[in-house]
Amino acid sequence: MFVTSAFAQESAPSADTSHAATGGDTHSGTSVPAETHGTFPPFNPETFPSQLLWLAITFGLFYLFLKRVVMPRVGGIIDVRNDRISQDLDQAAKLKGEADAAVAAYEQELAEAKKNANSIGQQASDAAKAEADTARKKIEAALDEKLGEAEARISSIKANAMKEVGSIAEDTASAIVEALVGGKASKAEIAAAVKSVAR
Repeated sequence: MFVTSAFAQESAPSADTSHAATGGDTHSGTSVPAETHGTFPPFNPETFPSQLLWLAITFGLFYLFLKRVVMPRVGGIIDVRNDRISQDLDQAAKLKGEADAAVAAYEQELAEAKKNANSIGQQASDAAKAEADTARKKIEAALDEKLGEAEARISSIKANAMKEVGSIAEDTASAIVEALVGGKASKAEIAAAVKSVAR
């Protein structure tokens, strides 16, 4: 690290004495004296003041670098991210409001469509019922008319049959009288007898 003048003076005589003691011989291939004694400079108490001074200067410069360069950039990045997050949240709230409005409009339209479908279904049901009633009345009227015609025919057929039954009864009564009595009865007597029995 940093070597003070006291350390340099202290180590210099020992190097000279060692050099004199060895007769100027050094280890082969190096210029380092053969024996060096002393403490490691960072652990030497005589170098503490200079180390503390440089520590304070370095810390101060590092602090100023952080305060003037790093922190404004970090603060700017945080502000930009905060702004972006707040804009995203605002946009998300806006989109959520639009989505809620769209869902409400959809539900309202769905309710109106159901109501319209119910009214259309009711109208169709009423129209079908009215048409069925009209068709039923027409069919009943046609059936009543045919029934009246059939009853008129039956009554006319019955009247004709009754007329024929009278003549048949008269002929039969005349034949029976001839077979039983052996004589002939007049037509007026036979008709009066048949009419009295028919009553």
